Amino acid sequence: MASYNRVVMVGNLTRDPEYKQLPSGQAVCRLGLAVNRSFKNKQSGAAIQEVCFIDIDVWGAQAESCNQYLKKGRPVLVEGRLKYDTWQDQQGGNRSKHSIVADRVLFLAAGQGAEVPEGADEMNDISPARSSTISAPLEKDIMDQIEAIKNRPKATKTPIKKDATPEAGVEFKDEPPFQDDLPF
Repeated sequence: MASYNRVVMVGNLTRDPEYKQLPSGQAVCRLGLAVNRSFKNKQSGAAIQEVCFIDIDVWGAQAESCNQYLKKGRPVLVEGRLKYDTWQDQQGGNRSKHSIVADRVLFLAAGQGAEVPEGADEMNDISPARSSTISAPLEKDIMDQIEAIKNRPKATKTPIKKDATPEAGVEFKDEPPFQDDLPF
C-alpha cells in the first residue's frame, strides 16, 4: 500500500521557540504554531474564524536558526511530515496529539513596519510588499536557468554491451519485462 505524509502550513508562532541540546549533541527546537481559517456559515451567514494549534519540531542547524531569529507572533511557513504521539499522563490516562516534524521552516515578513533581525534570511520574505521587488528578478533567474538547460550540449551516449560481465564492472539482471523488486 502506498502512503504519502506531507504537510505545509503558514501561521504565527504562539510562543518563543523552546530550544534544547540533546546529550548526543543534536539540536532540537519546538515551535507552537497557530493557523487560522476563516469561512462563512452557509446556514446563518455568520463569519467564523477557526484556529488550529500545532507543535512543530525542528532539528539540527535549522533548529539553531529558529531559536536565534524567531519570536512569538512571527509568521512562518513550515513544511514537513505529520507525527502522532501517545503517552500516559500522571493519572495513568492515555493521551495523544499530532505534531509536525519540520523539514523546512521559512521565516516570513514580520508585518508592516516590523524589522527582520540582522542576519536573518530576508530572501525567505514572501510578503506582498516585497513580492513585486523579488518576483521579477527571481522569474528572470528561473527563465535564464531554463534557457541554460535548453542550450546545454547534448551528452553523447556510450552504447552498453549486452554481454557485459561482472568483471567489467557492470552486471545487468533485468530482462524485459524488467524484474525489479519495486512495490508497484
